[in-house]
Amino acid sequence: MSGVNWPAWLDAPLAAGLASRAHALLVHAPGALGQFDLGLALAQGWLCEAPQAQGRACIQCASCRLMQSRAHPDFHLLLPEVLREPLGWARADGEGAEPSTSKAKPSREIRVAELRAAIDWSQKTAARGGAKVLLIHPAEAMNTVTANALLKTLEEPPGRLRIVLTAADPEALLPTVRSRCQRLPIAMPETNVAVAWLQAQGHAQPEVLLAAAGGQPQAALALHTEGIDAGVWASLPSAVRSGQGATALAAWPVPRVVEALHKLCHDLLAQRAGGAPRYFAPEALAPAMQPAPPLEALITWQRELLGAARHDEHPWHAPLRVEALMAQAAALWHTARGAPPGRPSAVATLRGR
Repeated sequence: MSGVNWPAWLDAPLAAGLASRAHALLVHAPGALGQFDLGLALAQGWLCEAPQAQGRACIQCASCRLMQSRAHPDFHLLLPEVLREPLGWARADGEGAEPSTSKAKPSREIRVAELRAAIDWSQKTAARGGAKVLLIHPAEAMNTVTANALLKTLEEPPGRLRIVLTAADPEALLPTVRSRCQRLPIAMPETNVAVAWLQAQGHAQPEVLLAAAGGQPQAALALHTEGIDAGVWASLPSAVRSGQGATALAAWPVPRVVEALHKLCHDLLAQRAGGAPRYFAPEALAPAMQPAPPLEALITWQRELLGAARHDEHPWHAPLRVEALMAQAAALWHTARGAPPGRPSAVATLRGR
């Protein structure tokens, strides 16, 4: 599970994981730094029939070819339904089954029935006579019932079972799950390493989207894949300030709009407090600081966006929802100039929309 797209910052944790004798590893990183890729690489290394230096997979043996074709009988992957298509695993059990034809909204949770099926699989003899690997991504997708059902297997894995759990926030997991795993952290890559990797993926001005993603290169790549390029991101503060945000972001999903506005709010607050912006370049923020929105209005907007984020998966009429969010944002500069006497601000008017 490596090659030209393999992130260099995963080399050290991969070597550490392959050298570990722990039967359960908790791969974690702040945000999305390649936990899933690392989990797959660990599984392929453990299952490889002709491992290379430091235990890395040879990529050539029958076992490696089965992993690359996603048909290895001794590998089992648990994913929430919502991630199966984006990650290219129609059915996350390594058996090559067809995707579900159900019209129900894909689940964001790993269900207890799916975990119990994985436990049943783990108790059977390895098809190729070696190890078996169970990868759970992300572990936060397990609810309390599902996580509790995993505890006995984590403590007493059958045979040569190895288990990998991934997480962006290990503290969100049950303490009883964390305590049964050896932690394998992924460090945030240096900016030059991340930029070089993004350039190899075809990024133009990768440093802009890397900042937009909070320094997480794989999240920056996701923005690029969605058609959000450096120019679009850099123009966002000006578009919101001028009231053209609804047009600029018309094709964006509502959760992405809420996320982008939250990052803009963060940077405007940082500048008002005399700090440095994190997600936008200072020159991109300059139009939004003329005039600078009042600090009180920015704090109110931040609260509104936190509320919006809690409901961003609601089946809104997307264009109307984006328009309302943008009108709410544009009200910041109306507040800066002073709203007409007796007329409520757009922030207050749109609070419940």
